Order: sequence, then structure tokens, then C-alpha cells
Amino acid sequence: MAEKINLTLNIWRKESPEAEGYFEEFKISVTPDASILEMLDELNNDLEAQNKRPIAFESDCREGICGTCGIVVNGHPHGPIPKTATCQLHMRNFKDGETLYLEPFRAKAYKNIKDLVVDRSPLDKIIQAGGFISVNTGNPPDANSIPIPKETALQALDAAECIGCGACVAACKNASAMLFVGAKVSQFALLPQGQPERYERVQAMVNTMDEMGFGSCTNTYACEAECPKGISITNIARMNRDYLKAKISSHSMQY
Repeated sequence: MAEKINLTLNIWRKESPEAEGYFEEFKISVTPDASILEMLDELNNDLEAQNKRPIAFESDCREGICGTCGIVVNGHPHGPIPKTATCQLHMRNFKDGETLYLEPFRAKAYKNIKDLVVDRSPLDKIIQAGGFISVNTGNPPDANSIPIPKETALQALDAAECIGCGACVAACKNASAMLFVGAKVSQFALLPQGQPERYERVQAMVNTMDEMGFGSCTNTYACEAECPKGISITNIARMNRDYLKAKISSHSMQY
């Protein structure tokens, strides 16, 4: 059994959306093989045994797929290890005696609900505005009826890897969601199936992003650096080109 390491945790605590938040300090000994969420599970077991309020945090798959687990660890959304979701961040990446600061994703568009939990529904509203394609259902077409170049397919798949965790927003000094929106726009804009609604889609999603209170992009690249899936900012450039084309062409939406 691996020797345990001792850590000091400063965890953001907030009892309700209206309450004042504060950092609370905890001391814990944990096995290096535990993930940061497993460490929080152990800490909550200890708190509940003492009839104290456990720490609220989010998780679902715990396999680095869904992005629900996102928290800020020592100033880094999802933690200091590149291309790694919080649930896949293990304690062996930290040193014995180290101090960790755990806090929620922070952005104007995110509401801190409780402790490490934030309301990321504004991202869902952006998807609802245009993150889909409209097709007639029926018998499936032959697999090769729409030939797609391999390079194009790979770019679309790379964009589709975005898990919608919102770390890009938390990493950006302007709380911009443009990497998220760029990825969701690109995964359809690159494929034939996404062409009929391509320009209406980008306008609807960008307009909703602005309505939700997300900031503008100033190309600091922090979003790409902190993204657990390594989504490229080239998707932002593609989104901007499509948005400009839509605005100066007959594709412009009417209001």
C-alpha cells in the first residue's frame, strides 16, 4: 500500500447562492493513488462522521468524459496537469506537505450555487440556440453516400471532443466562452450535414453567448492551455469567419 501524503486544503465554502463565500482549511492524509474527487469523498466521510456539513461538488462519469467535475485547483481550471479533467487528477501529482486551494469556476455568467458547485446552464442555452442539425428521419443512408475527406473528418472530431465543462470560461480573464462556442460551431460547419443551417447557427449561438453575459476574446490562449481536451483556438477563428460571412451576406438573420 502506497504511503499516504499529508495535504493542507483551503476549500471555497458557500452555503447558498446568496451567502458570503469564504475559504475553510482542512488537513488530510490521502493515498497518492486517489483522485482529487476521491480525496473529497474521504474528507466528506470524515465531516459527516463529525456531524459537519460536507463539501458540495459535482461529478458524474469520473472518467474524464463529461466535464461535470470541473473545479479550480491552485488557480488552474481542472488542475495544473495539461489535458486532464479534475476527476482524473491524482494526488501523486502533489508533494507531501503541499497546500491546495480548491474553488469553483468563476465567471460573470456562472452563478456559484454552493461550495464548489456553479450553474453552467448558460452553456446549455447556447447549445439550445443552434448546437444541432435539422434532418428528416427515416432509413439511414449508406455509409459512403456522403464522402468526407479524412482531414476534414478529423478536424470535426477534434472539435466534437469539447465536453462543455466551461473550463475555458474560467481560465479566460474576460470569462469568454468563445472556445466552447467555436468548437460547437466547427463540429457542424466542417461537415456536409451542417451546411444548410451553418450561418443561421453561428449567429444564433454567438448572439446567445453575448446575451448570457460571457466576455470577449482577446487571444490570450489561456482557454486552449487549460482545456482538458486540448481544443484548438483555430475553432474560434473559423467561428469568427462564419459569423462575418453571415453578417455581410444574404444569410444574415432577420429580427
